[in-house]
Amino acid sequence: MTVQAITASELTRKIRERKPLFVLDVRNADAFADWKVEGVSIEHLNIPYFDLLDGVEEIMDQLPEDRDIVVVCAKEGSSVMVAEMIAKEGRNVHYLSGGMKAWSEHLEPIKIGDLTGGGELYQFVRIGKGCLSYMIISNGEAAIVDATRMTDVFIQFANEKNVKITNVLDTHLHADHISGGRHIAEEVGGTYWLPPKDAEEVTFTYRPLHDGDTITVGNSVIAIQPLYSPGHTIGSTSFIVDDTYLMSGDILFIDSIGRPDLAGLAEDWVGDLRETLYERYRNLSEDLIVLPAHFMVMEELNENGSVAEKLSVLLKNNHGLNVEKEEDFRQLVTGNLPPQPNAYQEIRKTNMGHITPDEETQREMEIGPNRCAVR
Repeated sequence: MTVQAITASELTRKIRERKPLFVLDVRNADAFADWKVEGVSIEHLNIPYFDLLDGVEEIMDQLPEDRDIVVVCAKEGSSVMVAEMIAKEGRNVHYLSGGMKAWSEHLEPIKIGDLTGGGELYQFVRIGKGCLSYMIISNGEAAIVDATRMTDVFIQFANEKNVKITNVLDTHLHADHISGGRHIAEEVGGTYWLPPKDAEEVTFTYRPLHDGDTITVGNSVIAIQPLYSPGHTIGSTSFIVDDTYLMSGDILFIDSIGRPDLAGLAEDWVGDLRETLYERYRNLSEDLIVLPAHFMVMEELNENGSVAEKLSVLLKNNHGLNVEKEEDFRQLVTGNLPPQPNAYQEIRKTNMGHITPDEETQREMEIGPNRCAVR
């Protein structure tokens, strides 16, 4: 029987296609409970590697014969050894190349739609982390929104599309992942934009986003119009693209809303969050397609792997948009908070330019799921 590597890209494709998969995760139980490979057609079994050092005979009857088996560990090595033991027992098996570190960093570009004047909009899905980034393309130019630290992916994609990155924007100062925005702008000679109320302590030069600004991409009528929408952070800013798409940052998700506590100010900012969601957003066209900066659960992915939904649908179905009493909303937001993101204080400091961790440290800081939402 054979042992084959499966890349994060190949695994993502299987999950998007809802192929039945069986994941044997050989990390410790606490790591598995915190974060794992997920999908609507995935079945899991968690057996720590150290419990399998003497062989896999006792778990063979727990491994299905009717679906692909993928062994997963933190970095790859342990999964290779377990997969080889399973193969010796007469089964075909895969291991995840690069382990959960590779899973955390994989970005999958998905076309969202065409824009006025021949432009295109792409969403980059970081499926293992729940982060969503965007590239707006028009007439040889591109703008990137909420880029991750894997900057080479965006630059390479722009090169493949034969476009020049002219503008890079962050909807807010991120606390769950390290932004690659200013680094991309520095590398390509573009302009880096950031909400000024989130940037009071940054150590670098940026262009401030103000309500009513228009940032043109290319020579067409495509514009990014910032819409000031505080709540998740005091400077959180949404963008309306091509009068069709609402990039909501971490304010509004498909099945949840943004948490306001990652700067320690949940009680202070919950009123801003409600005003944004219940007044500012309700004054927008309900035909806008919401494109958030994160997703929380795999069920939020559409059939093509994208994360997008009409504002009218969210106004009707998103529980966070349908809490009638303000005191109940306050309780939902401040009394139901999930654990805070891994190393979020260090991530904030990195995104402000206060510290500059090496690449391996940045990987460790980001390990785990995104935890920007309450539902």
